[in-house]
Amino acid sequence: MSLPTTLVLGAIAGFTIFLGLPVARLKNPSLAWQAFLNALATGILVFLLWDILTKASEPIDAALEAARGGQAGGLVLLLTLFTGGLGAGLLSLVYLQRAAMRRPAEAAQPSQVPPAQLALTVATGIGLHNFSEGLAIGQASRSGALSLAAILIIGFGLHNLTEGFGIAAPLTAARQRPAWAFLGLAGLIGGGPTFLGTVVGYGFQSEPAFVLCLALAAGSILYVIGELLNVGRAFRRQELAVWGLFLGFLAGYFTDLLLTWAGA
Repeated sequence: MSLPTTLVLGAIAGFTIFLGLPVARLKNPSLAWQAFLNALATGILVFLLWDILTKASEPIDAALEAARGGQAGGLVLLLTLFTGGLGAGLLSLVYLQRAAMRRPAEAAQPSQVPPAQLALTVATGIGLHNFSEGLAIGQASRSGALSLAAILIIGFGLHNLTEGFGIAAPLTAARQRPAWAFLGLAGLIGGGPTFLGTVVGYGFQSEPAFVLCLALAAGSILYVIGELLNVGRAFRRQELAVWGLFLGFLAGYFTDLLLTWAGA
């Protein structure tokens, strides 16, 4: 597959995230609907965290086997990148939140992240994850695995559609209707890295960069899950929350299963 064609299809896969974002523009959603969307987003992110950690473990496990044969350098490098990336993705957001909470305008609610900030944080974590997906698209296309590249584009496009709901959920739960420009920014942050990853993946392959990207994504998504769970407790709708978690996890799982079935 040629580079221009690959880039066009990579862009399509990434920008399907915009299809889920308009949910944030709903007018006066009911409390039950807010609780469900928040839990649905949390379930999607729980799956993404599991999926990311699984993918990051594969090259680390391979390096572990090589280390048993006396070649420990690769294992040390990957473990360093994984732990450093995980810590950076998680702790950097904690300290950024602490800095934001010091602003006078937010002093009335020091324990809560502003919905717009949380939505952008979700988009950032998803964007880091989507960069690794773009790497897979670019590498498959460059290697000549055209059918695999096509399946990856379709599957990742479906994935990104569900991730758009995850970005929109904090805004919907707070009854804040964001401007279209804000949603455009969030979509670029969350979906744009798929395109960027496609460019990088088509140009070269780097296992350490792949592991680092996944670790950063895992850390940031772990932080966001904690924040969304905190938001969800305020709704006091346990049954809806459990259903949302369940359906959100399944939405992520079955779109990923499509990729596995196709040989991705």
